[in-house]
Amino acid sequence: MTTLTIQSIESAPEASKPLLEGSLKAFGMVPNLHGVLASSPQTLDAYQKLHQLFMDTSFDAEELTVVWQGINVEHECHYCVPAHTGIAHSMKVDSALIEALRNQEPMPTPKLQALFDMTLSIVRNRGNVSQQELDSFYAAGYGEQQVLEIILGLSQKVISNYTNHIGNTPVDKPFEQFAWSKKA
Repeated sequence: MTTLTIQSIESAPEASKPLLEGSLKAFGMVPNLHGVLASSPQTLDAYQKLHQLFMDTSFDAEELTVVWQGINVEHECHYCVPAHTGIAHSMKVDSALIEALRNQEPMPTPKLQALFDMTLSIVRNRGNVSQQELDSFYAAGYGEQQVLEIILGLSQKVISNYTNHIGNTPVDKPFEQFAWSKKA
């Protein structure tokens, strides 16, 4: 089993310390993922910036959750699925949508299904989507901006999901109640 160091504010490289202090201020704790990413100040900074940029997209709370969790579940991230379950609850996302995403079930609306389908197509096909897939996505009410915003969300999730795979990042206490493993 591989592991990576979980840095504290005290043990982290100097350039990571203010970033971890920002995490502490924002979340009341330093999430284990942030502690792992802190070994590379540039990676932690990139992750935090990508997170904020993705939060500032045209997507609402449900759509952000569809993109994040669609990717987290597809990547089988033992850390991010529980964390984003807790985040989705704090964002007042409907519990039925949260559970559908965790269990790879159909989305509650055609528009969210189109977002979910496009997100997974981008992930699975490494961005090589067909014009037919784009046309279906656009017919659901999305546009080119949202295609690019999915890619932004994917950029954030690649950093966290891959880091958690390599680091075997322990799930933070507040999210342990949302433990997850992929259905067989």
